[in-house]
Amino acid sequence: MPIMSFGSQNINIITNKKAMTIRKLWKTPLKVGDRLHCYWNLASKEKKKIFEAQVTDVKTLPFKEIKSNDKLAQEEGYEDSNEMVREFKKMYPDGISDDDLFQVIYFEKLDINKWKGEKIDQKEMITQRADILFDTGKYDKSVLCYNAALKIDPNDVYLLNKKGDNLSRLDRFDESIECYDKALEIEGDNEYIWNNKAIAMLNSGNIEEALEASNGALNANPNNPVVLYWRGFILEILAEFDKALEVYDKLITIDDTNPEVWNARGNVLTDMERPEEALEAYDKALELCLEDSEIDATAQNRKGNALLDLGRFEEAIECYDKAIELEPRNTSFLLNKGVVLMELDRFDEAEILFTKVLALDPSNDDARVLKMECLENM
Repeated sequence: MPIMSFGSQNINIITNKKAMTIRKLWKTPLKVGDRLHCYWNLASKEKKKIFEAQVTDVKTLPFKEIKSNDKLAQEEGYEDSNEMVREFKKMYPDGISDDDLFQVIYFEKLDINKWKGEKIDQKEMITQRADILFDTGKYDKSVLCYNAALKIDPNDVYLLNKKGDNLSRLDRFDESIECYDKALEIEGDNEYIWNNKAIAMLNSGNIEEALEASNGALNANPNNPVVLYWRGFILEILAEFDKALEVYDKLITIDDTNPEVWNARGNVLTDMERPEEALEAYDKALELCLEDSEIDATAQNRKGNALLDLGRFEEAIECYDKAIELEPRNTSFLLNKGVVLMELDRFDEAEILFTKVLALDPSNDDARVLKMECLENM
């Protein structure tokens, strides 16, 4: 029984939008009526069965007749024939001549009850493919798979939530919220779905609605650290700083080892014009995140900002230098250091930094204005 393996460009195989493929002619050519065992090979060499099918039509063509056929290439899942040819050359590294024969194979998927080989849980298989696509950042393809799985079970809360996550990452917030709402109709006390809805509302600019969704998450579980973290962030955006600080303080009583929470607390205290306390929070964040360079750089920058507010310019420069050492192309860090250098009348050094920012980001108006001011004072 012939075996076929499909790759990532063949996502429409799973979603039933495609029922054909193109293969170099095998020693034993396929013919109408042949039964196929079809496998998926996306993220590893391990092939997993996805369906059985029966060949309904076969066309045998020389490569010269398919290599410029955009329509055929698009049916196969490529953008155009050029992309198809590039991929074929990878698949057949020994080379392809114009006279090499290929088969265009059309098939019909068989109902699982008619399979001759091992049967599978199709919803589980499709969900696994969707999860792999999601984890590798291929959200547009992943959402297609979640849709296919939802056709099998439209009330699966996990699938609805994951589809919503996909759509959020594609900036399709209204659709993602519809998914979360349907999931919440089925499982109304799921704090994670409430929280995901709050994040989608926040990202779509509906801040008040985001807080309402956060209320739902909080009612479901008032001690969930993820829920509390996002609630604090939403309250900060709403300029409800006292309430945001209460949330971060509660988070710290639950777990005082999370540097992101200490950073967030420092941000709120900065918003509240309490720089000494903000500085203490940033110091605690730095103490906890020595092994995490990304958080460390951000925390160093924020600590520098707090020191700047306190007029402790030399210490602020030390922080910005540490941040820049970790992220030398970060224009915000460079700008901040330049501003402090201007406070110290070190305009020549500041001008060099603003020039570097403009080299990295020619449209940066702040750097342009500050550079001109430096030049006027040198």
